[in-house]
Amino acid sequence: MSEQDNLQEADGNKEQETVNDTAQTPQPEAPQDDDAVINEIDESNAEDAEDEGSKDRHTIEEKEYEKMSMEDLVEELDKLVKNEKVQAIKTHVENIRTEFKSKFNAFLDEKKEEFLNEGGNEIDFYFSSPLQKRFKDTYKDYRSKLNAHYNNIQSSLKNNLSERLEIIEEIKGLINVEENINTTYKHFKELQDRWKNAGPIPRDKYNNAWNSYHHHVEIFYDFLHLNRDLRDLDFKHNLEQKLKIIDRAEELAKDDNLNRAFRELQVLHKMWKEELGPVGKEHREEIWNRFKAATKTIHDKRQLYFAELDKVYEDNLKVKHAIIDKINVIAEKGANSHKEWQAAIKDVEALRNEFFNAGKVPIKVNEATWAKFKDVVRTFNRKKNAFYKDLKKDQYDNLQKKLDLIKIAEDNKDSDDFETATPLMKKIQSDWKKIGHVPRKNSDKIWLQFKAACNHYFDRLHAAKNAANAEGNEAYAKKSELLDTIKSIELSGDKDADITLIKSHIETWKNLGNVPSNKRYIEGKLNSVLDELFSKLNLNKNEAELIKFDTKLEILNNAQDSRHLDNERTFIRKKINEIKSEINQLENNLQFFSNVDESNPLVKEVHNNINQHKESLKLWKTKLSKIKELY
Repeated sequence: MSEQDNLQEADGNKEQETVNDTAQTPQPEAPQDDDAVINEIDESNAEDAEDEGSKDRHTIEEKEYEKMSMEDLVEELDKLVKNEKVQAIKTHVENIRTEFKSKFNAFLDEKKEEFLNEGGNEIDFYFSSPLQKRFKDTYKDYRSKLNAHYNNIQSSLKNNLSERLEIIEEIKGLINVEENINTTYKHFKELQDRWKNAGPIPRDKYNNAWNSYHHHVEIFYDFLHLNRDLRDLDFKHNLEQKLKIIDRAEELAKDDNLNRAFRELQVLHKMWKEELGPVGKEHREEIWNRFKAATKTIHDKRQLYFAELDKVYEDNLKVKHAIIDKINVIAEKGANSHKEWQAAIKDVEALRNEFFNAGKVPIKVNEATWAKFKDVVRTFNRKKNAFYKDLKKDQYDNLQKKLDLIKIAEDNKDSDDFETATPLMKKIQSDWKKIGHVPRKNSDKIWLQFKAACNHYFDRLHAAKNAANAEGNEAYAKKSELLDTIKSIELSGDKDADITLIKSHIETWKNLGNVPSNKRYIEGKLNSVLDELFSKLNLNKNEAELIKFDTKLEILNNAQDSRHLDNERTFIRKKINEIKSEINQLENNLQFFSNVDESNPLVKEVHNNINQHKESLKLWKTKLSKIKELY
């Protein structure tokens, strides 16, 4: 007879009358919803009973995998496979696998869109991810361990089932044995011990085997009416233990930690079913109803908790729909510049993170919500990629512009014409900044090339300036000594000889060269000393001014920057125009005194002013002619 046939026969015997009419199951028929509660517990206990390690699944934390990144999911999978019993992590692994596949497929879609927008053909698309490979390898390791585990216990489960079916048959046979009742009872106890030690059996055979076992144990106890002392002693013990179980179940019904209460309730049902025998007929229905009532209370509280959890999931769904709508608005709006697209990308990335962190949604709409999310993100990515595809053309144009600037920089980096090359080098540096982005693969290379040429030029320029400054400092020191010499001149009284001496010192001053720009004040000190000497000589003001001007022109003409000479010419021309304007104004004013005598003080003053301005004009024109000679 097969194992299945044995079970069916055992189950069938429940419906047959026994000598004491007690063949029916001691548990009264429960309403449908109560059956669902008991069945859920029985199924879970059947899974634990098949494999001792399975019960560890109750203590392994199930994290919010939907909020975890792909990297974190792989880390979590690796940790579970390495550190936990393989038969206890099935639910955890499959939930991780679902989340990883969803996230990776979305990531793969983005990479594919980028590939197509860059001009690739769909048939040629290939993407390799070390992270995906690591996930697949770890999951493969998990499946191998799981298969190996079940292959190892399969034979044992089958043998244990055969052993238990034989025990049931032997218990059935005890009723028809003609021997001393004490001997039969002793044999029955031995069979019970064998049953307890028979080991796990396949979960799909668990409930039938246990129900059949209990059924025939009760028949045997009813058969023991011939020796009620033995039977009642067991009934009493079983009743005491079952009442303790009921008390504990009723305590658990008040516990607010619903998951913990439900797990312990499963253990109580396992004890009730696997470790304890029947009680007296008068107690059976009463204690079962009490136990079932406590079970239903816990179940109802748990269902209420799940109902509240469903509301949370519905709220999460609303949040996710709102996020999808926001991404859709951004996708429809698009952007017109790199800066705007970067801002949009940042916003969408933030919304993506919000979506992943929004929590679970009802299972029935999970796939549809995920699909809708992927669709709006894909639409956004297509528009973004299309923009950057056009932008790349502009980037290659920018690349050519920057290559042209590099050529200019390299052509002029060794120029000694600093006056011409310096403005040019500064201009191309400014132009470089105004040119937009170039392809990323070229960016660093061309920048280093351009910077090297510019640095080479300006290093040479700074070296030349440093050399000039050294010469200037030396000239300053010598001019300081010469200034002290000029200050100490003792005038002889011979005007021509004194002027000749002063002019010789001025010539020496000119030949000493230029001083640094921050020390040019020494030229002003020289003019002050010369003014004092010329005053003592009663030298004509214009003549003295021209002597000083010759010195100034010499310095300006020898300067590296010609702009100083240009500025001086511009200043003189402006001064000439101002004096001419003043003379015209004064001459116009004389018309108001046409009938006034020339000896009038006011008229005399106007004429004096006109003469002074004309003398000044003559001086400035002389200066202009001198500066023109230098061009």
